[in-house]
Amino acid sequence: MSVPDYMQCAEDHQTLLVVVQPVGIVSEENFFKIYKRISSVSQISVRDSQRVLYIRYRHHYPPENNEWGDFQTHRKVVGLITITDCFSAKDWPQTFEKFHVQKEIYGSTLYDSRLFVFGLQGEIAEQPRTDVAFYPNYEDCQTVEKRIEDFIESLFIVLESKRLDRATDKSGDKIPLLCVPFEKKDFVGLDTDSRHYKKRCQGRMRKHVGDLCLQAGMLQDSLVHYHMSVELLRSVNDFLWLGAALEGLCSASVIYHYPGGTGGETGARRFQGSSLPAEAANRHRPGAQEVLIDPGALTTNGINPDTSAEIGRAKNCLSPEDIIDKYKEAISYYSKYKNAGVIELEACVKAVRVLAIQKRSMEASEFLQNAVYINLRQLSEEEKIQRYSILSELYELIGFHRKSAFFKRVAAMQCVAPSIAEPGWRACYKLLLETLPGYSLSLDPKDFSKEKKDVTQSLENYTCKCPGTMELLTLPGGPTLPPVPFTKLPIVRRVKLLNLPASLRPQKMKSLLGQNVSTKSPFIYSPIIAHNRGEERNKKIDFQWVQGDVCEVQLMVYNPMPFELRVENMGLLTSGVEFESLPAALSLPAESGLYPVTLVGVPQTTGTITVNGYHTTVFGVFSDCLLDNLPGVKTSGSTVEVIPALPRLQISTSLPRSAHSLQPSSGDETSTNVSVQLYNGETQQLVIKLENIGMEPLEKLEVTSKILTTKEKLYGDFLSWNLEETLAQFPLQPGKVATFVVNIKVKLDFSCQENLLQDLSDDGISVSGFPLCSPFRQVVRPRVESKPVNPPEGSKPGDPSHVKTLEAILNFKYSGGPGHVEGYYRNLSLGLHVEAEPSVFFTRVSTLPATSTRQCHLLLDVFNSTEHELTVSARGNEELILHAGECQRMAIQVDKFNFESFPESPGEKGQFANPQQLEEERQEARGLEIDSKLDVHWRIPSLKRRGEASVEGLLNQLVLEHLQLAPLQWDVLVDGQPCDCEAAACRVGDPVRLEVRLTNRSPRSVGPFALTVAPFQDHQNGVHNYDLHDAVSFVGSSTFYLDAVQPAGQSACLGALLFLYTGDFFLHIRFHQDSASKDLPPSWFCLPSVHVRALEAPA
Repeated sequence: MSVPDYMQCAEDHQTLLVVVQPVGIVSEENFFKIYKRISSVSQISVRDSQRVLYIRYRHHYPPENNEWGDFQTHRKVVGLITITDCFSAKDWPQTFEKFHVQKEIYGSTLYDSRLFVFGLQGEIAEQPRTDVAFYPNYEDCQTVEKRIEDFIESLFIVLESKRLDRATDKSGDKIPLLCVPFEKKDFVGLDTDSRHYKKRCQGRMRKHVGDLCLQAGMLQDSLVHYHMSVELLRSVNDFLWLGAALEGLCSASVIYHYPGGTGGETGARRFQGSSLPAEAANRHRPGAQEVLIDPGALTTNGINPDTSAEIGRAKNCLSPEDIIDKYKEAISYYSKYKNAGVIELEACVKAVRVLAIQKRSMEASEFLQNAVYINLRQLSEEEKIQRYSILSELYELIGFHRKSAFFKRVAAMQCVAPSIAEPGWRACYKLLLETLPGYSLSLDPKDFSKEKKDVTQSLENYTCKCPGTMELLTLPGGPTLPPVPFTKLPIVRRVKLLNLPASLRPQKMKSLLGQNVSTKSPFIYSPIIAHNRGEERNKKIDFQWVQGDVCEVQLMVYNPMPFELRVENMGLLTSGVEFESLPAALSLPAESGLYPVTLVGVPQTTGTITVNGYHTTVFGVFSDCLLDNLPGVKTSGSTVEVIPALPRLQISTSLPRSAHSLQPSSGDETSTNVSVQLYNGETQQLVIKLENIGMEPLEKLEVTSKILTTKEKLYGDFLSWNLEETLAQFPLQPGKVATFVVNIKVKLDFSCQENLLQDLSDDGISVSGFPLCSPFRQVVRPRVESKPVNPPEGSKPGDPSHVKTLEAILNFKYSGGPGHVEGYYRNLSLGLHVEAEPSVFFTRVSTLPATSTRQCHLLLDVFNSTEHELTVSARGNEELILHAGECQRMAIQVDKFNFESFPESPGEKGQFANPQQLEEERQEARGLEIDSKLDVHWRIPSLKRRGEASVEGLLNQLVLEHLQLAPLQWDVLVDGQPCDCEAAACRVGDPVRLEVRLTNRSPRSVGPFALTVAPFQDHQNGVHNYDLHDAVSFVGSSTFYLDAVQPAGQSACLGALLFLYTGDFFLHIRFHQDSASKDLPPSWFCLPSVHVRALEAPA
């Protein structure tokens, strides 16, 4: 036997070998489709018995191996199944003949055979036959499995008859000597009547019967026969067959102890129908099922079939430890015979599989090591690959991964041996990949850490003695070796030239008309210009660097090494401008991913600079890495213009830095943000120190401000300054400091819609200010304490608890030095964040007439929204004290305003065509004039803070009309003295001259007018007495006439009265309702009240 079966396992000893082969031309697909169905019937239960029959199918089996069937019956082909295609009746004889030829190959050992014919139909197919089955096609063959079961039953019948025939041979005939092929020539001429020869025959036959019992499902009987065979063969030193008997004993014991099998999924069989159910619980216990037999039970010329009497004296089933010992003994006997190499090799494989289940790896490795050195015949390349692959799998099975990888690598190399005409490179590569885990190798770069670390340490050791440079290396033979830079330590993915910070970016002043005309074109599109612009965009970046300032280039680098990478002396390689590179040292984490690195330098001259690459020192090797030689590097441009030097301005303020960032919608980048908290109406100075930290003098400075978008309306100038004092300190030399002062005034709306006090006509009014001296209200009610008013909840615009936020930007535009000569400047921005807290609110504004027509009383309800005591005062008025949350009313006597005399505003000159906007501007101007005359201020003594309280935003049209002088100015004179506030005195009986004057301040002509004078007395109880004919007499008519008065003109009418009694008299002057007065507003006819006191004439 020369072809080993590496898939052999111990439980194969109980199987019947059936060969399935095609006859004639059968497609591989169809053959294996039927073969798969046939092989699915691998075990059947014997009828009327608890025994199970196991079948082992092979589609290829060497005939020379069949010659060893007497030595081990599981190697004997006992069944043949052939598959053929036959589509016509005339081909059937030839097909059937081929079937007989195929049977003759294994004819000496066959128990039975079958022929499956596909495609033949008709009379032949309808004839009932036992050994032939006809099917129309490969799909319509449902009875294949049933046919196989019948076939296996027929095999069992033959097997059982042979077993019984061998076991019950009690005739006087001699027992035949069973031989292996190479023994037949050795037994020629031996004495067949000797006792030694007879024991040899008995021992071999007893072993043969044990094989048949094992195949027939009689495990217990086989154990008994194997034991008896061992004793007989050992006594005559028949070592080859003694080894076979011991191996049979081991196989039967393995089947008993390990019913799940030892061959894995392919060899596992479930032990069914065991003849030893009572002892199933003891199967895995060492020494289990000990059965004794008596060797004397053997007859001299035969085998006693009754083995029941032999139970009870000798060991029957081997323990797991004894199984391995017997395997070792059997293999040692096989090794004595050169021609039994295949038997020895397969026994080693079987023992290894058993030891793998027992997890005895070291002993299993000894069996495998023995298998390696077993010499077989000259193997083909394919057989060598198969042998090494199986050895690799077995070593993997017992956990020897490195040894497994070794034999798998040998198998891989065998795939591409020089003796192979067509090397199997794909199979070699596949096997080599499978060896990597066994050698603890991986194709994943993450697993190369140790190797890479060793290489870099060696490199560092070398460069300590001889630094690596970028110089050419000339070999003794003449050729030169170029330097090899480390362009992948680290790997650079992107190079980006960075613009200067926003506060340092140079900006070009707006050029005069006619400059740079050469860069323009009169054409909308020109392909030549477009092409040139594209090249320029690829070469030069659209921002500038400044001479003498630090410039930055950002590199996105990646460390591919599995350990930390130290990069020293990393700097920029440039051309075109003298450039001072400032090298950097960095440490990149292991496999860092993309990591930003910024390299800096200072251009020393002006012109166009190009960043060509970078230089590094890694592991002691100096490298100059040029961007042109780096594939896959992304860059937005590597050329930039360097302009002449400019000064650098640094600002510091008296206010703390702000934690707030300005609104992102502003679009302005600020270098510094400051914040301040102010009360509404408060003003604070912001002191800014301007320091020139550059190398050039600061010669020019412009300051502008920008208020960011806000919903709040500001009154007055939020930011104001005087730049003249600062410019007087210029030019500012390097290192010098100038001071700049900015006034921050928060002046928001002071109005609040909540009516916190009662109306004027109600009781309990708290009024402070000038006394109300009016004929309509001469009694001033006593002041009562007003209760604090809690502000309403919520955050309405007029809510006293609402804090407003104001933001602005101060822009400093400056220049100097050579850059100023070239027309460049810099812009520095300061962000200002102001939180405006409410101080006081005017909840209500109203007016009362004064005794004079040229004056009136302005009534303000003032609310203190702070948490501190607060005082409010107006110009020429005493302070009003308000507690926290308190509201009081203050009255301010003011002279009426002549709004028509205001200067013409720019809006009235036609800038605004919208009448509504024009009217709003006029109203704002009037409010500003009124506010400046009132001069209302608040003060918080505890905080020593003060501010303004503006009424600009709360004066409605009605209030403005009451505060405005009428366009027609009426003056009444009694005896030549104006009569407006004080009472005019006269004597009883003396005529009193009365003059009414009209001054026209309107832009139109007015009049003529007719006026009637009606005297009355006020009894101070709401009753006016106009029936004074006996007390007052007119000299002339009581009606006065005024002619038409032109704009800016004046007119007067005269009359006289005679008072006959003493007393206080009032004169009520009424206008006649004619066409002249009907078209004018009633407010234009506001005449002063005339009070005349008639006294006794002197005696």
